[in-house]
Amino acid sequence: MHFLSFVAVMLLIFPFALISTFFGKIRGGNMVFWLCMRWADIWFFLIFIWHRKIYEAPHDKQRPYIFVSNHISYIDAAIIPKALRQPARPLGKAEMSKVPIFGLIYRNAIVTVDRSSVSNRAKSIRILKSLINKGISVMVFPEGTFNMGTTPLKDFYDGAFRVAIETQTPVKPVLFLDAYRRMPYESLFHMSPGISRILYLEEVQVAGYTLSDLPKLKAEVYSLMEQKLVAYNYAWRKA
Repeated sequence: MHFLSFVAVMLLIFPFALISTFFGKIRGGNMVFWLCMRWADIWFFLIFIWHRKIYEAPHDKQRPYIFVSNHISYIDAAIIPKALRQPARPLGKAEMSKVPIFGLIYRNAIVTVDRSSVSNRAKSIRILKSLINKGISVMVFPEGTFNMGTTPLKDFYDGAFRVAIETQTPVKPVLFLDAYRRMPYESLFHMSPGISRILYLEEVQVAGYTLSDLPKLKAEVYSLMEQKLVAYNYAWRKA
């Protein structure tokens, strides 16, 4: 039922997404991401998952950020357009762009990356920086892949923090607190209705930071996210 409704709503927005691609990478991409917001609104309503947003600090939707989040579930990708209600581009795996129908929407709404290719990773970083310079936020899962352990977070990659420093853009952690409860990574087809909390943390400023401060920035963001996941009872902590 969940999979069928996922596909049905995707097919509903597909013609509009196809039209949007004729408006270019920036304007067209913003239109596709807006359609993804509408898709998420409809799909989560149909599967009885309600999102509750918690703001620990005011959030200005008019300015660009480097959004970073924990990665724990297949449903994380669907939560992104519920969490980011402003022009934004997530960074996602390139192989997903090959899926029929979904792939067209995917590659126009996100920045793809092939982590096995050094040149492709560098190209993705250049695209992220270009988007930031055009006032569009970017979103990265700094863990890279699912955290399949019992700790709050896996080790972070450098990419998001390098972009933040090189563009002097604040890092904004956004935590998906209940994604694992709604859809554990152990099963693609197991999903439960209920509340899905999205926690917006205070932005981490990078003004004056240089690349030599990258480890410091990464550690600061990691510590903040880890602390808040524990405080809000992250779901994948095992007894």
